[in-house]
Amino acid sequence: MPIVAHNNLPTFERLRQEGQTILEPGRALHQTIRELHIGVLNMMPDAALAATERQFFRLVGESNPIAQFYMHPFTLQELPRGERARAHIEHYYDSFEQICAEGLDALIITGANVSHPDMSQEPFWEPLRAVFDWAQQNVTSVLCSCLATHAAMQFQHGQKRSALPAKCWGVFPHRVIRTTHPLVNDVNTQFDVPHSRFNDISATQFREAGLHVLVESAAAGVHLAVSADGFRVVYFQGHPEYDTVSLLKEYKREVQRFAAGERSTYPPFPENHFKPREQAILNEYRQRLAAAQAAGDPAPEFPEQLVAARIDNTWHDAAEGIVGNWIGLVYQLTHDQRQLPFMDGVDPHNPFGLDWISGSGK
Repeated sequence: MPIVAHNNLPTFERLRQEGQTILEPGRALHQTIRELHIGVLNMMPDAALAATERQFFRLVGESNPIAQFYMHPFTLQELPRGERARAHIEHYYDSFEQICAEGLDALIITGANVSHPDMSQEPFWEPLRAVFDWAQQNVTSVLCSCLATHAAMQFQHGQKRSALPAKCWGVFPHRVIRTTHPLVNDVNTQFDVPHSRFNDISATQFREAGLHVLVESAAAGVHLAVSADGFRVVYFQGHPEYDTVSLLKEYKREVQRFAAGERSTYPPFPENHFKPREQAILNEYRQRLAAAQAAGDPAPEFPEQLVAARIDNTWHDAAEGIVGNWIGLVYQLTHDQRQLPFMDGVDPHNPFGLDWISGSGK
C-alpha cells in the first residue's frame, strides 16, 4: 500500500524518484477504498482454459492481502469450443455485453492458438479489436499476455511479429532496464521468466512504436513493456503466470504428439529448465518409447510425477511482485465508478507524472 507524503520530508520525494508510489495528502483524502473488478479475456484453447483462469486468478489474488477482487472471466464467441468448454463458459463466464454495462477497473487479455501466419485473418481478430478499443476508453489498465501483446502491437501500432528461427522455449534470465518505473518498484533487477512462442516483437519495434521497454533478456528479448503514457497498456511477451509444471506439461504434450506421428522430430528440452537428473530420466524415457515403437507396443507411461518433483520455480516471486505493483497502481488511479478509468485529477497521458514520459519510448 502507498505512503502518504503528509509533510515536506525529502525522503518522500527521493522515494518517488526511485519509482515508489507516494500519494499527496489531497489525493489520499479523496481516494475511495473499495473492491476492484478485474476482467480476464480468456482466449486459450479448451485444454488450457481452466488452467489459465487459475494462473491469472492466483497472481491477482496474491497481489494484496487487504484489497478484495472480483474476477470477471469472459471470452470471444468466435473462438472454436468443444461441448464441455462451452458449458463451462455459459455457466461461469460473463458476456462482453455484461462487462461493458457494468465496467472494469483492469483487464487481462490472455494468449490464444492461431492457425494463420497473419493474425488479422483469425476469426477472433475483429472481436478482439472491439474489446481492446472499449478497454482503452473505459479501463484503467490492460495487461496483454504473449499473443495478445503481438495482436495489440499489430492493430495499435502496425508492428507485426516475426517468426523466430527456432521456438523460444524455456526459462530465461532477464534484467530490469528502467528501474524507476512503478511497475518494477521493489522487484529484483534480475529474474527469470518462462517463454513459449514461435514469434517475436523486438525491442526496436517496441521503441519505434513509442513504447517503453522495462524488462528484457539477451536470450529471449523483451518481456515487459508499457504504452507511451506509462500504464494504460502493459505488454508481456513471456509467461510469468506459468505454474511450476507448465513447461513440463508442454514438453509431455510434444512427446505425445511425436509418439502419435503428429510431429516428425522428437522435441528438445525447454532451455534452462530440467536439471541433469531430470534430463537423464527423460532421455531414458525416449529410449523406452523408441523400443516400444519398434516392437509395435503401446507407449510407456510418461514419467511426469518423477520429473515434476524436482523442478524449481525461479520466476513466481518476480511475477507476483510485478502483478502486485500493477494491481496496486490500478487501485491508486481508478475512479470510484467502475465505468470510468481514472479518478479526478489524473492525467491519462501520464498517470504517474513521470518526468521521462514523453511518448519517445527512449
